[in-house]
Amino acid sequence: MKPKFATLILLTLLSAFLLAPFVVSPIYLDALRERSIELHQFIRGEIYKQATGYVALAFVIGEMLLSLRKRGRSWIGKIKLPGSVILWRSVHIFLGVGLLAVVVVHTIGATGLNFNAIFLWVFFAVTLSALVGVVAETGVLESPRKIFGLPGNKDLVVTKGPLIRNMRAVWLPTHIFLVSIFVMMLGVHVFLAYYYR
Repeated sequence: MKPKFATLILLTLLSAFLLAPFVVSPIYLDALRERSIELHQFIRGEIYKQATGYVALAFVIGEMLLSLRKRGRSWIGKIKLPGSVILWRSVHIFLGVGLLAVVVVHTIGATGLNFNAIFLWVFFAVTLSALVGVVAETGVLESPRKIFGLPGNKDLVVTKGPLIRNMRAVWLPTHIFLVSIFVMMLGVHVFLAYYYR
């Protein structure tokens, strides 16, 4: 069930499509406010924000629980969790793109102000770091080439294994660091959402 390179490219394009509302939100939110005050008030209202926020939180918790498959044996002991790492990684990828869609619904494509804007950009960085890393790795793995390097430079030639390890040494710690920041900011976001109700 490991996503192929073509599937990952489609997911990347879908992610870009899902991010498009954030670019044009100043235009359509003003038009919505002028033409349909009731709908605008509903999607800016507390019930809508809470419902979509809980769905987004469920996706985040689901994403975090997926790390149990990788680390579960050392944390829990000798309990064998079902499924392969490839299956769980695939679910993690699809849930991540799903979370991006839920965030678009939750925020209505508006980037927000102050803390919420920074929080949203950290989330975008988390998504981007994951997509770039997984797409690059899969592209190398599925490539028919055996050796990679710069044209004309025979000193920097590397095979697939070391290339993937070097790429993973960059993108995976970056992704984990950004996820850590995101989770801390998520806690603050939830606190602020209930504090300023």
